Amino acid sequence: MTQLNNSKNDTPAVNSLEPRWPAMIALLAVGGMYLALPAGLAVGPRWVLLAIVGALLIPAMLAHHGDHPVANAVLGHLLSGVITIFMLWSVYLLILALPDRKQPPADLLRSAALLWITNILVFASWYWRLDAGGPHQRAKRLGHPTGAFLFPQMSAGEKHTKEKDGRPWSPRFVDYLFLAFNSSTALSPTDVPVLSRWAKGMMMVQALISITVIAILVGRAINTL
Repeated sequence: MTQLNNSKNDTPAVNSLEPRWPAMIALLAVGGMYLALPAGLAVGPRWVLLAIVGALLIPAMLAHHGDHPVANAVLGHLLSGVITIFMLWSVYLLILALPDRKQPPADLLRSAALLWITNILVFASWYWRLDAGGPHQRAKRLGHPTGAFLFPQMSAGEKHTKEKDGRPWSPRFVDYLFLAFNSSTALSPTDVPVLSRWAKGMMMVQALISITVIAILVGRAINTL
């Protein structure tokens, strides 16, 4: 019985290991950057996305603090899905705007840069939300032995797999943000091999969006010379 009690005490409390505020800031940043897009590249009024993010983020956080993981997961997936749809539609409108030349070159360059950054934040949110069952499931176990991505800490020695407080290492939002940034710049996961098929598919989509936006940036820059 004593051994069982000690085992329970060693298990971290649900959701106690990972702060949610970095993911919240990323989602709010996506809504804020959408406000900076020209009206012709936005889906409806530009404030709509930020309003939707706020409307879904508040109940999602209440569900998290109220220990309702299913409701939190559903709202989180819905939120990530909405911002993905808005981003893809704006990229489509950006492509259509190129031959028409209706948007000033400076606006197109700024819009392409904003959508490139949005692409990073959106997919970082997806990787963080889906890997190893999401943040709620990851917080239930010690360390991070398995997942869709093979982070360097997962194969390093015990010395390099500890948090500052001594607990086993587990990925947080910044780790998935770094992964998404590499996927949009180097067009590859670099030091983080991809193990899951769903993750491979999502990284292919992210890289394709990044290539498209970069091509628009380069093409418009050349035309303005």
